[in-house]
Amino acid sequence: MRPLILIVVTCLLAEPALGQRFSIGTASAGPGETAFGTIEVPAGIDSGTSIAVAVVRGARPGPTLALVAGSHGTEYASIVALQQLIGQLDPGLMAGTVIVVPLVNVPSFRQMTVHLNPVDGRNMNRLYPGNPRGTQTERALALLVEQVVRPAQVVVDLHGGDLDEDLRPYSYWFRGGDAAQDAASRELALAFGLDHVIVQDLDLSNPATRGNLGGYALSLGKTAFIAEAGRSGTVEPEDVSRLVDGVLNVMGVLRMIDRAVRPLEQPVWLDAGARVAAEGDGVFFATIGGGSYVSEGMTVGLLTDFLGRPTGEVRAPASGVVTFIRGVPSVWRGATLVNVGRVLKGPPPYQRPVR
Repeated sequence: MRPLILIVVTCLLAEPALGQRFSIGTASAGPGETAFGTIEVPAGIDSGTSIAVAVVRGARPGPTLALVAGSHGTEYASIVALQQLIGQLDPGLMAGTVIVVPLVNVPSFRQMTVHLNPVDGRNMNRLYPGNPRGTQTERALALLVEQVVRPAQVVVDLHGGDLDEDLRPYSYWFRGGDAAQDAASRELALAFGLDHVIVQDLDLSNPATRGNLGGYALSLGKTAFIAEAGRSGTVEPEDVSRLVDGVLNVMGVLRMIDRAVRPLEQPVWLDAGARVAAEGDGVFFATIGGGSYVSEGMTVGLLTDFLGRPTGEVRAPASGVVTFIRGVPSVWRGATLVNVGRVLKGPPPYQRPVR
């Protein structure tokens, strides 16, 4: 059987009995219902937090799909996309169950802090599976693993350009080396519909590569992939629509909704890319935008000191597509200035990364 058919069969076998209620946090939905609630993260060595969750329970048996966004709370397009998606789902016409978590990193959203949770200075997409006795980030992730990731058979993690990233839309196809699992993830990534797909191989035996949601979900045997759209903190309707339509396409392929899906036939395949990081404080001015094609050594930005005196040029570290470039002038040591994905002729065979 084709990999996706295997996914659907497995999901149907794993789906709770149709008459049962499905509960995540304080949200509990019966067949044909949508419920809203929260996952309460209690205080520990630092303050607690509350993560909003919706459960959309279909009227017919089907897979359980987890949709997560806002691990970085200023990647607004992905957060808004999941907000809008909830209202577009009719549980009476749906099969299976959708768990929707639009905003994981609430403190980041409130304080407009890029990349990190300002409460503990941790990245909420680097510390899976979390720790119920750790900091707020770790406690939140431990609850997400138990209540959102483990009950699902398919996990879609949405991201986008943070406040400092001028990003072109793309998906990540994470591969862990299991042929059937990797083929299933590829099929869903192509169904999602973003025309650039980054191929990234993971060593699932290495805890460091299981720290993000996609890698951890793969390590649990889930079908998982990541999609990114939105740039520099903006909420453009086109980017939001890309993400909403992509999720609906995934649901169509999983037979959760009645939706015709035409998967990508000729995506642009990219490797994970090469980055340039700043060597110190300064001011950055991009000379190209995200999505540009560049050749290695081409000037992509200029640096000055705080008085406007030139301090150097930023050059492309490889030939390929600028998946994102710094979208703001603020620069500090280690800040990413540009990332360039090399164009592949096609996905190469899986190769376990060298530690």
